[in-house]
Amino acid sequence: MPDSTPWPGSEIPDRSALRGPLADVRFDGDLPARESLPLIFDELDHQLAVQAYLWSLPLVSYAQWKTQHYDVFGATGSDLVRYLTYRDRLGLITANATTPYILNFFDLAQTGPLVFELPAGPTAGGVSDFWQREIGAMGELGPDRNQGGRHLVLPPGEEPPAGLDDDFFVLRSTGVNIMFGFRTLDPDPDRSQALVDAVRIYPFSERDDPPATRILSPDGRPWTGDQPRGLAYWERLHDIYQDEVVDERDRFYLAMLRQLGIEKGKPFDPDQRLRAILEGATATGEVIAQANAFAKRFDGSRYWPDRQWDLTVTLDHSDQRGAGYDQLLERATWFYEAVSFSEAMKSQTPGLGQAYLSTYTDSDDAWLDGARSYTLHVPPDVPAKLFWSATVYDVTTRCLIDNPQQRGDRGSRDPDLAVNDDGSVDLFFGPTPPPSGESNWVQTVPGRHWFSYFRFYGPLEPYLDRSWKLGNVVPV
Repeated sequence: MPDSTPWPGSEIPDRSALRGPLADVRFDGDLPARESLPLIFDELDHQLAVQAYLWSLPLVSYAQWKTQHYDVFGATGSDLVRYLTYRDRLGLITANATTPYILNFFDLAQTGPLVFELPAGPTAGGVSDFWQREIGAMGELGPDRNQGGRHLVLPPGEEPPAGLDDDFFVLRSTGVNIMFGFRTLDPDPDRSQALVDAVRIYPFSERDDPPATRILSPDGRPWTGDQPRGLAYWERLHDIYQDEVVDERDRFYLAMLRQLGIEKGKPFDPDQRLRAILEGATATGEVIAQANAFAKRFDGSRYWPDRQWDLTVTLDHSDQRGAGYDQLLERATWFYEAVSFSEAMKSQTPGLGQAYLSTYTDSDDAWLDGARSYTLHVPPDVPAKLFWSATVYDVTTRCLIDNPQQRGDRGSRDPDLAVNDDGSVDLFFGPTPPPSGESNWVQTVPGRHWFSYFRFYGPLEPYLDRSWKLGNVVPV
C-alpha cells in the first residue's frame, strides 16, 4: 500500500494571515478565484509603485526644482538663481534662513564639459547629480580651499579635453543632469555679494568668449521645490528618466517603472486603472516617507540617548552606500525632508563644514503642535566656530514655516538675540510671543505641525564628542 502521509508542503496554505486588500481575496480551493485576480494584480502594482516612489524621491525632487528655475524664474543654462529673502526660500525644502543660496541645474548633454569659476573667499558648495550624490566639493572643503579656481565637470564617460590647462580641477559627473550650488559664508552683505558676482559658468567649448552669467531671483513669486503629489509625481519621473543615467544596481526598479508605464522613448499614458493606482501609491508612499523621516528607526540616529534630537543626515556617504547594502530608507528619509547632500554636512573636522540635528517631538514625545507654546534652552558655549541657528519647518511642505511673522529661525548671528547672564539662550516657539518679547521667538501656526533643525556651522569638538548637550523642546 502506498504511504498516505501528505508530502511536506502539500497542504493548502492557511490564508488567514493575508492583510490589507488581499484579505478580501476569494479562493477556489488551492488557487485564488478567477474573479479575485484583478484585485491581486492591483495590489501588486500598488506595492511596486510605493517602492518606486521611495526609491525615486531624490531624482524627482531635483527634477521638480529644475522646472521652477526654468519655467517659473526664466533661468537658462548660463544663469544662477540667488535665494536671499525669506519669501524667496519658502519653496525650498528645509532651507536655512541665515545664509544665501546660489544655484542652478545644468544638462551636460547640451553643454558638454562645463566650467565653474569660483573666486577666492569664504564659500561652501559643490556639484551633485540628480540622484543627489556629490560629484565634488568646492570652496572651504573643496580642492581650492577657498582660494578660488576653475572646476571642469565632465559628462559621464567623457575624457578631459586635449590640452587642458593644469590649473583646472576636473570632476567626472555620475549623471547627465547636475546641480551646482554654493553659499557665501561671509557675514558682510557687500563682500558676500561681490563673491556671488564673481562666479562664472560656461561650456568649455566657449571658454575663449564665455557668455555672461546672470544672477536671477525668485522676486517673491510663489514656487514649490517639494516633490509633486498625485499623477504629477509620475509625470515628473517619466520626464527626467528619459535622459538620465540609472545605475546597474537599480535595474529591478526600472522593471517596476516598466510595469507602471514608465519607459525610455515611450509616452506616459496610464489608463484609468493604472492612474488610480499611481495616485494612491503617492499618497501611501508619502505617509511612509513621513513616518520614515519623522520617527527615525536607524541605529545611532538619536544623538543623545536622553534627548529628542536626531542626526538629520543618516546617510553614511554621498554615494548612498552602506556596509554591504545600499541605504534606500536612509536616502528616502533625507530626500523627502531635505534637498542636496555633501560630505561637509557630516563634517568630523573641527571648525569646518556643518552638522545638523533635528527634532520632531517635544520632551513628552508628542508631535510639535503649532497651536502650543514651547521653549528650547541652548546651553552656553555652543560648539560652532562660525554660528548656530534653530529653524522651524512646516511638516507638510518641509519648507520654512509660512507664518505672519515671516521669520522661521533664531540664532547666534541675530543682533537682537537675548542672551542670559551665563551665556545660555532661551528660544520660544508658539502662536503668540512670550512675555519676554519677540527677540527670541519664532511664530508657529495653529492647525499645522512643525519640526526643527539645529545647525552648527563649523562644529567643534564638544559637539563631535557629544559632551555638549542641547535641551529638548519643552511645552510651556
